[in-house]
Amino acid sequence: MFPERVPTERLELTALTPENVDVLEFYRHSSHQNPHIEEITEYLPWDPHQSPKETLDFLRSRADAREAGEDAAYVIRPKEGEDGAGEIAGATELHADWERRTAILGMWLRKPFWGRGYSGERAAALMGVAFERLDLDVVAVRHHADNDKSRRAIEKYVERFGGQREGLLRNYGTSPDGPVDVSRYTVTREQWSEATKGD
Repeated sequence: MFPERVPTERLELTALTPENVDVLEFYRHSSHQNPHIEEITEYLPWDPHQSPKETLDFLRSRADAREAGEDAAYVIRPKEGEDGAGEIAGATELHADWERRTAILGMWLRKPFWGRGYSGERAAALMGVAFERLDLDVVAVRHHADNDKSRRAIEKYVERFGGQREGLLRNYGTSPDGPVDVSRYTVTREQWSEATKGD
C-alpha cells in the first residue's frame, strides 16, 4: 500500500526496515554514539537508543506497522550532489489515521543536515502520497510547543500548501519526561490541490 521509495529533488526516502538500513549504522545515529543526540531528541517523544538490539526492534516494529497499513516510515538520505550524499540524514514517518482520514507526519534529522530545507521537501512528497495515493483528506503535523526550529520549518511548508495552524493542544504530546503541549497544523486535500495546481 505504501510506496517503498519516495524520491524528491534532493532526497531519497526509502522504507525504514532492517532490509534497507544497516542496524549498526542507524544505531550510531540514534544513540549516544551520536554527539548531538541530546539536542536532536530534546523535543522528540523518544529517548536515544540504548543498544543495537533496541534499534533492531525499532526497525522491525516499523516494518510491521508498514505491513499492517498503519505507518510508512522512511530513512532519509541525500541524493548524489548533496553534501553527505548517501548518508543517513534522519527518518520520517507518515502515520495513517484511517478513521479520521488523516495522515500525521513526523521527522528527525541529524544536526549536520539541519537548515537545508529538507523538512519541507520531504513533507511535500509525503503530502503527495497521502492525498494522491492513499486518498486521505487531511495531513496534520505537530511539534513540541517550545521547539522554535520545527515551528519555523513547519509554518513555511504549511503556508506554501495553503494550510493553517489549528492551535495549541495542552498535554497532547508525550515525552520521556511526561505530557507536553504541542502545536498542530493541517493541510486539506482541497488546499493542497489549489496550491499545487499547474505543478
